[in-house]
Amino acid sequence: MSGDAARTLDPEFPNLAPDVVDGYRNAPETMVAEIIDGELSLMPRPRPRHAHGATRLAGRLSAFGDPRGDDPGGWIILVEPELHLGARPDVVVPDLAGWRRERLSADFLDPARNGIALAPDWLCEVLSPSTEKVDRGRKLDIYHREGVGHVWLVSPVLRSVEVYRRADIGWLLIATVGGDAIVRAEPFDAVELDLAGLWAM
Repeated sequence: MSGDAARTLDPEFPNLAPDVVDGYRNAPETMVAEIIDGELSLMPRPRPRHAHGATRLAGRLSAFGDPRGDDPGGWIILVEPELHLGARPDVVVPDLAGWRRERLSADFLDPARNGIALAPDWLCEVLSPSTEKVDRGRKLDIYHREGVGHVWLVSPVLRSVEVYRRADIGWLLIATVGGDAIVRAEPFDAVELDLAGLWAM
């Protein structure tokens, strides 16, 4: 590598092409910028139904992330965190992510961090026509590689939740539930989840 080329590398992302990093850093605010397999991916910000489903689900899981009384607690759950996963890294922004508290250091929520390098224990992607192919394909591959234990794929259009558990050979689909069902879904099966609340206005 020439001296000129070396100087163009971003110190935070030395393994990524400078034009990819530049596109990521200067992405319009109307877009979600991710870097997957070394390539820049720009997706439009979630539409209202997508955002509504993610917000409702975060609220339903508050017994784990923001416990009260006899709630189980034990988790930190974040909305649209920026994850820096792997050595390159891949920069991905799931709709929701959760970490078991016992895995976290005291500075996990340090505001000086630009991204989170610790893989979550659980992730949720809310599917939309513009993101579903990537969410089901390349991003699931990254999450499996990084050892994420569970992934939920939520479809506001189909009013369904797919629950996946990581296995050595790939993702094991352990439940597909939908409509107005009341379910207990891993890894949050300590409480019932009323799906009707995810779709209601």
